[in-house]
Amino acid sequence: MSDFDEQGRPEPPMEGDEFATLNGFLEFQRATLVWKAGGLTAEQLARTTAKSSMTLGGLVKHLAYVEQQWFHTVLHDREPLEPWKSVDWQADYDWDWHSAADHTVDDLFALWQDEVERSRKAVAEALESGDLGQLAKRPPWKDGRRVNLRWILTHMVEEYSRHNGHADVFREAIDGQTGE
Repeated sequence: MSDFDEQGRPEPPMEGDEFATLNGFLEFQRATLVWKAGGLTAEQLARTTAKSSMTLGGLVKHLAYVEQQWFHTVLHDREPLEPWKSVDWQADYDWDWHSAADHTVDDLFALWQDEVERSRKAVAEALESGDLGQLAKRPPWKDGRRVNLRWILTHMVEEYSRHNGHADVFREAIDGQTGE
């Protein structure tokens, strides 16, 4: 992934193997989030649009949570780390979204970046002892079914793609920036 687009996003490889392609698209989507949410103030990240209670800051914090949940907790069956460990999810299922307004822009992006780096390391660690078909160590479903690393990577591409669509709407409503 040495080629970058005009926004500084790494282009996924056109002739990569399965992992390089999946990971390339995930890294592209991660960089799209930075493009869409970068350079804004805390007040701008806390704005809602239309009839939604979602905010761009909440979206950044939610994606930080999703990174840890899938790569740290599900893939490796590790206990959640803070700030996720002490959250009472029963009291506020959308805590990640709601609590983002309590953070500075730098804190939100540092939290997200830390989780992305931890995720990258978790994937590298998994690939040292297996391939994309290896099953996650923690069953994410109540019936005990487990997903494999290929599924997790594909799900994360979907998760970022969906939320980057939301980020497009937020960004245009905040300052008129459009693109892709």
